[in-house]
Amino acid sequence: MKIIAIAAVTAGGKTSIVNELKKQIPNTMSLHFDDYSFEGEVDDFYAWTMQGADYNVWNLSPLIKDILEIKKNSDSEYLLLDYPFAYCHETLSKYIDCAIFIDTPLDIAMARRILRDMNNATGEEIRQDLEMYLKYARVAYVQMLKDVLPSSDYVIDGTKELEEKTNEIKKIILSL
Repeated sequence: MKIIAIAAVTAGGKTSIVNELKKQIPNTMSLHFDDYSFEGEVDDFYAWTMQGADYNVWNLSPLIKDILEIKKNSDSEYLLLDYPFAYCHETLSKYIDCAIFIDTPLDIAMARRILRDMNNATGEEIRQDLEMYLKYARVAYVQMLKDVLPSSDYVIDGTKELEEKTNEIKKIILSL
């Protein structure tokens, strides 16, 4: 079984691409980082970044347990991880065969996040969220571009259409 991490910043397109790939590549399973709660999970990304951006503070044991369970009990050919850190978490990195980073510009990711997560928000709530992003959260997004992107095996242009990105990643996966 090949384990492929699909990484990107929040709202960078990880989940959409993983779901498309599962439809197109037979015998493929997936795990999604956002389905888990982790000990050590960061609440204040600004402070985390200012303190050195240690990806290892997340205790990813529940995700690793599921990876090992699938490897042991499944005859699937591929396991896709909808997972933001690529190789940056020391414990999980040893299970990854390939990391693909979707390089989505931060303005596009922000627009997607607002459209996805703030559908019923008031204008004032959206303004407050944008202020928090500019003052505190953006530094963590930039940090990911400094750490996760260069640690990945492949970088995909996040401005391309979903079908084009999916086809490009599918070619990479099938070549492994």
